[in-house]
Amino acid sequence: MKRLIAPLLMLTLALCSLSCFEDNDDSTVTASQINDFVWKGMNSFYLYLENTPDLANDRFANDGEYANYLNSFQIPEELFQSLIYEPQTIDRFSWIVDDYFELERQFEGTRGTTGLEYNYYGVPNNATNVYAVIRLVLPNSPASNTELKRGNIVYGVDGIRLTRENFRSLFNKESHTLNLGIYNDNGTPDESDDSVEPLNVNVPLTKITYTEDPIFKTATFNVGGENVGYLMYNGFIRNSQNQLNTVFADFKSNNVQHLVLDLRYNPGGSVLTTAYLASMITGQFTGEVFEKLRYNVNQADSNFDFLFYNTLPENEPVNSLGLNKLYVLATGSSASASEGLINGLNPYIEVIHIGSNTVGKTQASRTLYDSPDFTREGVNPAHTYAMQPLIANGLNKNNEQVPGTGLTPSFGYDYNEDPTNFGILGDAEEPMLALALADIDNATAKASKIKTRAKNIEPIANSNDFNPYEGGMYID
Repeated sequence: MKRLIAPLLMLTLALCSLSCFEDNDDSTVTASQINDFVWKGMNSFYLYLENTPDLANDRFANDGEYANYLNSFQIPEELFQSLIYEPQTIDRFSWIVDDYFELERQFEGTRGTTGLEYNYYGVPNNATNVYAVIRLVLPNSPASNTELKRGNIVYGVDGIRLTRENFRSLFNKESHTLNLGIYNDNGTPDESDDSVEPLNVNVPLTKITYTEDPIFKTATFNVGGENVGYLMYNGFIRNSQNQLNTVFADFKSNNVQHLVLDLRYNPGGSVLTTAYLASMITGQFTGEVFEKLRYNVNQADSNFDFLFYNTLPENEPVNSLGLNKLYVLATGSSASASEGLINGLNPYIEVIHIGSNTVGKTQASRTLYDSPDFTREGVNPAHTYAMQPLIANGLNKNNEQVPGTGLTPSFGYDYNEDPTNFGILGDAEEPMLALALADIDNATAKASKIKTRAKNIEPIANSNDFNPYEGGMYID
């Protein structure tokens, strides 16, 4: 832990008549006490420390000046937001929460959900209305017990037509009824007469607390006499490397010679898990640098390199395929650790990126708690605030980071999912997977046909946008 140059204040400061927060033990803590934690944590760890004058080590001349500064913010969220560097363009990913228990559940893959994920699109020839397309139905969820399936169109919720103004709030309700619709192209290729119309099918849903299995689908295909493995992985959930290793053991036993890794909806997660997955894909680079983390000046001696590994934490051997080429399906819902995997592998093997631009987040974050060393141990029991600021830049072996505009598809492999033809995930004819299989089979005519038939429509939003705490690229 670095010594802070700014003055230290006793946490028993009696600072004006600020709001108080209560925990379950009825103890109280003032906003300024939490503000003290916020400022010191950000001063010590924040990646953009040098771009934020209020976080400078010499910002305050004395304790009184520091106390007055803390007192000027009525709630911790206000102070935290004031310290974020260019939140609209540079740091779009740091956050603060008032319940770290919920945050921890999110990192373990547990959240409230109906079991559905969506892409959202603007209705053609209409500047106001929106429609949703179901992209995932999670197993053993409320939605999985209904007739709903991937590719279904949602016209409205609770009888209210979806618009650009209301769709976020309508889908966030704990209980709601989906009003299904249909995309009508009027039998012509011209989109000027396309519309989305109600289907008069209504499906009620209620959210439950759900723990998602990040390994959504696996399959093996024989293409041109060679075996191709397929893995749809929807989150780099911490400690899921053992599950991944089991999948790769199966791939090895099936003599998989090519791999299609589906990260199209993966918002990221644990950096360590990413390094293990990279090691399973390859295996010939053990001990070499996979990803570098570079911190601010106050944490410079914490700089760390994640390597390619040949064993898991329990000394279990990593099941590696030894591949020199990888197909990755990635879209505007692929972020952080997903991008870090592609970026980290690029100096070593050929990575074919099929899909669209990714989110553009190369930085790693860490949960900071109100404790002497900002870890979970010794946390202040008087409140449950925690922060998840960006604290390090993720770079590959060649010191390259993911651009803020995202990773672009490989040349000639760009593809937006067609909202009128999502296909069945894991099926050889699902368009994005079919593009990879066609390339492996050198079936250029088939690949061209898939791309020509698709409506090239970019979604205006997706389910990951509703949950800023999901994914990211976090340090365990």
